[in-house]
Amino acid sequence: MVYRYEPKGVCSMEMDIEVEGETIKSVEIIGGCAGNTKGISILVAGMNINDAIRKLKGIDCNGRGTSCPDQLARALEEIKEKIA
Repeated sequence: MVYRYEPKGVCSMEMDIEVEGETIKSVEIIGGCAGNTKGISILVAGMNINDAIRKLKGIDCNGRGTSCPDQLARALEEIKEKIA
């Protein structure tokens, strides 16, 4: 299933996350720093949701209190609640 998430406090505007069970199949991040968001998307593909949350949650971007990786972790937490 594909979930759409609207990040807050970062440059990216939208995250489309495809999951199957608790496995991340793909992530498309629209906006943000292209190299970083593409890299994050490739790195988490095939990863367990819990592992991705543990690795990405709390990463800060320039004192914003959040970042694109942190917003992805927050989106994954919301997805976990929906599939539980």
